[in-house]
Amino acid sequence: MKTPEPARHQRASYAWFRAAAERGDPYAQFNLALLYRGGGRLAPESACAFHWMRCAALQGLAFAQNHLGVMFYTGYGVAPCDREAVRWFRAAALQGELAAQQNLGMMYRNGRGVLGNAEIAFAWFLRAAEQGSPGAQGLLGVAYLYGQGVAVDFLLALAWLRKAAMQNDARAQLHLGMMYQRGHGLPIDLEQAVAWWRQAAAQRQVVAQRMLGMAYAEGQGVAADPARAYAWLRRAALQGDAEAQCHLGIMLATGRGVAGDDVQACEWYRRAASAGHMLAQYNLACMYVRGRGVQRDHRQALLLYLQAAEQGSAQAQFNLGVMYALGLGVGKDAALACMWYRCAAEQGEVRARQHLALLDAVDPSAASTAQLANDWYRQVVYRDGALPRPDLADLLA
Repeated sequence: MKTPEPARHQRASYAWFRAAAERGDPYAQFNLALLYRGGGRLAPESACAFHWMRCAALQGLAFAQNHLGVMFYTGYGVAPCDREAVRWFRAAALQGELAAQQNLGMMYRNGRGVLGNAEIAFAWFLRAAEQGSPGAQGLLGVAYLYGQGVAVDFLLALAWLRKAAMQNDARAQLHLGMMYQRGHGLPIDLEQAVAWWRQAAAQRQVVAQRMLGMAYAEGQGVAADPARAYAWLRRAALQGDAEAQCHLGIMLATGRGVAGDDVQACEWYRRAASAGHMLAQYNLACMYVRGRGVQRDHRQALLLYLQAAEQGSAQAQFNLGVMYALGLGVGKDAALACMWYRCAAEQGEVRARQHLALLDAVDPSAASTAQLANDWYRQVVYRDGALPRPDLADLLA
């Protein structure tokens, strides 16, 4: 095949590897593939990298087989194919290749290219962990911690996670911090939890960044520091962590520890809501109801409340009932109003129970339902003793 010379490598080393690779030397083929991989993700170079890696893998070179599996997994130089990734990971793993054993375990754990099987995943993690792979040791610790393919055993989880964490494995550091936070197999120690999260967060472990941000926000295991809380939560949010994005929205909407900014709050809520985060959907709906950071839009609020309600948010279910009763963003519909009130009431939402009790005492026509909703909300907003919820006061404005 016609292969361009990689741009970022000296001609001499390229020529030597190329000549040896064409003579069939698997090590030269492997190194030539690495040269092409280092040349960037341009299509011609990725295709050349795949070609030579495959040549080396077909000759039984274990680390080439593992790299080829990764190429099939990520679609580098070839169309993505999980089945082929599993095939090559297995070939390398059976030769004792550490990274391939861990990768094969991950495929079984996640059910990619093979039927998911936590027990088989655990077995492959164990093989790699016993050979000293920090990543596999961390995965083994997580398996013992949460009972994935093996019975829960906090002591073994602690042993494997500590071993991996001491080798700077970010996943292990995160979960070791969780063990200290929750007191799993050892006394609760929030300062130790924060210490491990800080190490993992420094390696850009997204959940650790969020946990560290929350620790600073709540003063758990460390002195409360809103500025640092915001900084760490923002780092996690920028990596796509929906929980961190929602917390950032809350901080900005409430001015808690940072200058309030409704527009930015809505932006972070929107990012989290688009990822399916229930509280972000609810909070963003409330912003649309109030016209905070966005133009008031009851229709958009209704759609967001519906998303949150379908995930089980009792508050969103109650608010939907009110919107259907009052005809906010949608035509009045007494039947749907009652349905959503009942959904909320079944989850213990007291306001919904009170409203249903009022509806049961009168003819539940659309007109009477709307009037009761309106009257009840004015009582809630303006009179003490009725579980006031000022976040919905703007529904009546």
